[in-house]
Amino acid sequence: MGVPERTRNSGRGKVAKVAVLAGLVAVLASGCSGEEVLRFGWPEGVTPEADSMRTFWTWSVVAALVVGVIVWGLMFWTMAFHRKKPSASGEDALPRQFQYNVPLELFCVVVPVIMVCVLFFFTATTESKVLANEEEPDVTVDVIGFQWNWEFAYPEEAKTDDGQTVSTVGSSSEIPLLVLPTDRKIQYNLRSTDVIHSFWVPEFNFKRDVMPFPEKNNQDNVFQNTIDREGAFVGRCAELCGTYHAMMNFEVRALSPELYDRYIELRTETNQQTGRPNTAAEALQKLQDEGCDEELCSPTATTTQPFSTDRTLRTATG
Repeated sequence: MGVPERTRNSGRGKVAKVAVLAGLVAVLASGCSGEEVLRFGWPEGVTPEADSMRTFWTWSVVAALVVGVIVWGLMFWTMAFHRKKPSASGEDALPRQFQYNVPLELFCVVVPVIMVCVLFFFTATTESKVLANEEEPDVTVDVIGFQWNWEFAYPEEAKTDDGQTVSTVGSSSEIPLLVLPTDRKIQYNLRSTDVIHSFWVPEFNFKRDVMPFPEKNNQDNVFQNTIDREGAFVGRCAELCGTYHAMMNFEVRALSPELYDRYIELRTETNQQTGRPNTAAEALQKLQDEGCDEELCSPTATTTQPFSTDRTLRTATG
């Protein structure tokens, strides 16, 4: 005797309700906001370029889930309704076969090709947007990596009183600070004086190898971005470069355009106590004395700390 239709529908409805409830509990119990859920694990960035990549990632995952649900549905539908069934004679009968079905075969070829083309199109457009460079950026920074330290120079900014370019180099007791403005187009010129390093700021959602003689190695050593908000963001070398590779950290300090302009102005001034131009730490301390937030204008790194290593083993000049 078969199960009544009403009973079967009632059972399916209960299963559906339990599945929906389990999904809601999983989302709520994880403590994730709607924005975090839609990022699908993509880290939060602080640049428009990072946001473009996050958007591409979100829609790629959504498309993959849609395809996955369709494939899973077809698999379960096939297993449920196209399995062997006993015939009137009592023997198992094979379901209707679909070999040599030209329309079905065309569908299975054409649809994946269209999907790949669409994915390639959005990949190419997102990559072009992220890697686009303006001819006249607002700020230019020379990033020089060497074992196991960083130097940051501002060749387009005002010079010091003795005509030198404003620059910052780390030491064994001080993490190098790369001070940058928000809401301005920044260009990074990357170069190494010894082995291959990699310039990586996780909040940029972007990294690029720092090559010795990039022009000879056919490497694009320039990229640009814009930072959306103030803050301190840890930077790392992401390419194994020797004994103290793991200690080769730096910090990006993003300031408002007004604070950044004042910072550069302070860097060009001569410190009356030392008789030389203000260092990055001294300039930030003076900004703090002028009313800047203590954490934002901290003269020392807040996202990482110096390690027990000789950061002065090599110099930026080789």
